[in-house]
Amino acid sequence: MPSTITNFETYFLGNSSKSIAAYQKAIATVQSLLIDFFDNQKQAYSGKTPEQLTAIFEAIDLDPIEGQKWERIAAEIKKILNNSVVVSHPTCIAHLHCPPLIPALAAEMVISATNQSMDSWDQSPAATILEQKLINWLCDLFGYQIQADGVFTSGGTQSNFMGLLLARDYYCQTQLNWSVQQQGLPQQARNFRILCSQISHFTVRQTAALLGLGEKAIVPLETDENYCLSAAVVEDKLRELKAQNLLPIAIVATAGTTDFGSIDPIASLANLAKKYGIWLHVDGAYGGALILSDRHRNKLAGIELADSIAVDFHKLFYQPISCGAFLLKDRNLFRLIELRADYLNPETNELEGIPDLVTKSVQTTRRFDALKLFLSLQSLGRKTFAEMIDSTIELAEKTAQLIAEEKALELANFPTINAVVFRYRPQYSVNKSDKINSQIRMLLIKRGQAVIAQTQICDRTYLKFTLLNPNTTISHIANLLAEIKSLGQTLENN
Repeated sequence: MPSTITNFETYFLGNSSKSIAAYQKAIATVQSLLIDFFDNQKQAYSGKTPEQLTAIFEAIDLDPIEGQKWERIAAEIKKILNNSVVVSHPTCIAHLHCPPLIPALAAEMVISATNQSMDSWDQSPAATILEQKLINWLCDLFGYQIQADGVFTSGGTQSNFMGLLLARDYYCQTQLNWSVQQQGLPQQARNFRILCSQISHFTVRQTAALLGLGEKAIVPLETDENYCLSAAVVEDKLRELKAQNLLPIAIVATAGTTDFGSIDPIASLANLAKKYGIWLHVDGAYGGALILSDRHRNKLAGIELADSIAVDFHKLFYQPISCGAFLLKDRNLFRLIELRADYLNPETNELEGIPDLVTKSVQTTRRFDALKLFLSLQSLGRKTFAEMIDSTIELAEKTAQLIAEEKALELANFPTINAVVFRYRPQYSVNKSDKINSQIRMLLIKRGQAVIAQTQICDRTYLKFTLLNPNTTISHIANLLAEIKSLGQTLENN
């Protein structure tokens, strides 16, 4: 008996009327659900606990024998949407988690539907050329010269990894005449040290572990009263390490710490790196966007002196996750990680002028995320980007002023960018202060009123607003602060 052959035409977008109709049906269903979700969502979150969410999704059949109709699938999508944080809500302000721009959402459709793979030119011809054009623009924007280059990444984690990977391999090549790519880690690697502030992103420590250096290779340094590294402290530590026969290979400057938005003195650290012959990597995942602002660009003074830069676009560039870039001052140093595969990026391609971006990436298959930034820049223009960034910084300054004037609240920092750290200050139950602040945050989430963050300073619990959303107003913040005070007083009296 002959087997039945399924017609797969309606499962893939192509040039047939059936496939186009199927695509339109799927898109129309999801589009309707999204419009309904955003039109009716009045809270930052549903308030559901992890246990409640587990129960909601318990009954879902993940692999039905027969495919379901979109009308039925829509009910499951609705469950997901209704229990997602609403990143565009004015009080969803916990993390560096931005509302995405509409042009970038349109780009996501093109990216997914065309499914270009950014490893080799023959898998992404136009996409390869456009990404390189954007990288050239970014290098110029950050003050790099013609010999610079870069590559799009999944975000700050990958970009920081690439910066310290190249720093390690460059040190080994130039100081030890050693190829890590060919020979593995040299014996001296146990003495490698990377200097950074004690509040640098955790991925600096994570990268040291992944690079085989171990977390002990990280030398975290105390910051000043503004939560910034001091060049004098860094130089003292460099001398101390040298005296101990340890080998500093890199300094990491943070341009926008996660909690405080503080920016290390990049120019001074660049001078030190040059003096001691070591790499300077700037983690600008958060604060790198200030380069677009005429009012705040000066906070990144000296960034063009860095050997490498990490920048994220799914923060203050308002792109959907994930989207970032790694920039390198000297493109020739990508040779330290370059690998060739005959089936993918043979050397003959380079000789023929065919660009294969995999040669400068730690990823092989990679999405065409550059299209999101391209369409956003085309649609908004640089001026609007700058205005959005400036407005959120102004909001953070006004928020800090409101908190500073309120006796029931304690301001931890005056914001450099748009992160504001503070705490509720109990009048009577001072010994319960940490618990009360933690409870305030959880009550706001459970009630769906706001999603705010919690952090630690000197083992004390603080609350944090990360004010990325240009549509959040001082009125939203004033109302939220009033609610925080009310909750604090209620908890204190119970």
